[in-house]
Amino acid sequence: MIEFNHATGSLRPALEGANILITGGAGFLGSHLADLLVSRGNHVYCLDNFHTGRASNLSRLQFSNRLSVVQHDVTDELPDTLPKFAEIYNLACPASPVHYQADPVSTAMINCKGAWNVLRRAERDGARVFHASTSEIYGDPEIHPQPEHYWGNVNTVGPRSCYDEGKRFAETLFTDFGKTRGVTVRMVRIFNTYGPRMQPDDGRVVSNFVIQALLGQPLTVYGDGSQTRSFCYVDDLIRGFDLLMRSEVADSPVNLGNPGEFTMEELAHLVLEITGSRSPIVRLPLPVDDPKRRKPDISKASELLGWRPEVSLREGLLKTIEYFDGELRRQPAAVISAAE
Repeated sequence: MIEFNHATGSLRPALEGANILITGGAGFLGSHLADLLVSRGNHVYCLDNFHTGRASNLSRLQFSNRLSVVQHDVTDELPDTLPKFAEIYNLACPASPVHYQADPVSTAMINCKGAWNVLRRAERDGARVFHASTSEIYGDPEIHPQPEHYWGNVNTVGPRSCYDEGKRFAETLFTDFGKTRGVTVRMVRIFNTYGPRMQPDDGRVVSNFVIQALLGQPLTVYGDGSQTRSFCYVDDLIRGFDLLMRSEVADSPVNLGNPGEFTMEELAHLVLEITGSRSPIVRLPLPVDDPKRRKPDISKASELLGWRPEVSLREGLLKTIEYFDGELRRQPAAVISAAE
């Protein structure tokens, strides 16, 4: 279990024994968050339709009497049979281009109707509510690095707009609902995050490169490989979630991500070095509206939450590669078919 050290004193005490809801709770991030909250003695309800979430992500908690898994689509009104919640974390939404573009209308509705259902439940329960937004709201940015006050450069009718614009709308809805209905809202803009429990078929660059390297397949680099991303290890991100939820940093979004910036070419060579793979690198056309540069300005998180990432890219990749290597050894057919 992850240990969390909080550097700031302006936090409300961690809740113990409270009912907490995580929408998208069986997903990559939701399951790691559930680990933390259950370890504190909370009763965690993970609500998921299992479109991209996996029951196996919660296997560590399967014998815990403090975890309840509810199969439900967040675009439908939340069940009345659920208990009253003290906190709600809204993490429900496909987050990789492969998944969110597979059904763009559904993605848009999750960020509209799903967000509405979460907010109505938070209002009814008097719950503090946390919304997971994304760095994708900055689009292909014209300001670098990206601070929270930057409004972004987003194509409203492109192949990524169901997610980019959906998340932008959700931020507006959470902001205005909080102000007009008296609901306590916390919002985070998540930059590229990686680690154990990523799906092998999610199309994200870390999982792509790691699976390809471990299988001896060519590593697919899009464009000339000069586009950049900043990679945050999942433990660091979840620690940031916790700090923000317990803080008094209200209303406005907070960037969470690792400000270390790497080109895709650099990442590919680092994965090859760590795995010892001799896979070649092949180049494919750059996807439409793919951001050229991405790096968070985390001044706000650092100053107000005392948060900075602690896990280096090399350290995080070692853990992620170990996880995927174990998955390939445990169920190779499933991992390979998912990655194809």
